[in-house]
Amino acid sequence: QVQLVESGGGLVQAGGSLRLSCAASGNIFSIYTMYWYRQAPGQQRELVATITSGGITNYADSVKGRFTISRDNAKNTLYLQMNSLKPEDTAVYYCNVPTRIALGSWGQGTQVTVSS
Repeated sequence: QVQLVESGGGLVQAGGSLRLSCAASGNIFSIYTMYWYRQAPGQQRELVATITSGGITNYADSVKGRFTISRDNAKNTLYLQMNSLKPEDTAVYYCNVPTRIALGSWGQGTQVTVSS
């Protein structure tokens, strides 16, 4: 099964930007639909962005126009470019693929904290 490691989180002021990365192992990265989720303290995990193996993207309404999901199949890496960050974006961000989600398997994620 594919292994996923998130990175790139940190502390940023409102209005700032961060780029998250998700490094994937394995030789079938290019066939996976991939997702970014986030979970704020005391809240449910929510889907933020989706990208299919064909590059079709979708976004939660709360981030549409501010976040961009992309993938570099040659580097086995998923990205989330986060611009115009708001305090409400503060959360642990996770990447995942359908097979691991079906098993309830999640990594450690990467913390994003946006200060006002």
